[in-house]
Amino acid sequence: MYKSIALTLVLSLPLNLSLVGYGEDLNHLQQLLSTRQCPQCDLSGSGLVQSNLVGAKLNRANLVGANLSQANLSGADLSGANLTSASLFGANLTGANLSGAILTGADLRGAYLNNANLDNTKLDTAYVQGAVGIPSSAGTPELFYGLGMVEGKQGRTSAAIENFNKALTINSEYAPAYLARAMAHYRLGQNALAAQDAQMASTLFEQQGNTPGYEAAENFIKGMEIALKPKEQGGGNAQLDQMVQGIGSLLLQFVLPALGLF
Repeated sequence: MYKSIALTLVLSLPLNLSLVGYGEDLNHLQQLLSTRQCPQCDLSGSGLVQSNLVGAKLNRANLVGANLSQANLSGADLSGANLTSASLFGANLTGANLSGAILTGADLRGAYLNNANLDNTKLDTAYVQGAVGIPSSAGTPELFYGLGMVEGKQGRTSAAIENFNKALTINSEYAPAYLARAMAHYRLGQNALAAQDAQMASTLFEQQGNTPGYEAAENFIKGMEIALKPKEQGGGNAQLDQMVQGIGSLLLQFVLPALGLF
């Protein structure tokens, strides 16, 4: 049920974008740069870093392995384009049409995707950490849950919650996202929201027969109750902080089981 999104999250692995065999058509490249009109062109392996390609027509173009890092592609038509292993790191894709585009192994980290059309486009094998404006319709619960876990581990708690919200918008019964969001709320001092999410996670894990998840949620709930007691009654946050770290390790198992890291 909790399938891996390993290709998306192993951001420490080097991206090999210099595959052999690329040979962009130089005439096509010149056509693109001079007219911004190059549908169905062969631009594989092209170096287009920081290029101004606003509104460019690149529908069904071959952009395999192309380097479009920090390019301005706002309003561009990339529908049906093959962007396998392409670098779009930090690219501006605001309002771009990426419907039906192939993004296998593409680097979209830090890209701007506000109002982009991502219909019939799969992001679960692209690198999307830090991408801005990914609509819920463009991903899976696992994708947004995994992104939320990465954001949380890097201390960006509010961004983590946004991703957990998207995961739950797609699947309101995705228990790991509730528990992860509970921990995020706890870190922000939002104890009532944390307790509410933890209880929902506990209920769903139990219904779904996930014993480790259920026990983790119950332990978190009990830990919060202890933490909220006055110190003279044995309360305090130290025990719960340790428990949160342990639960975080458990939640990561829903994300990266295929890597053999756990």
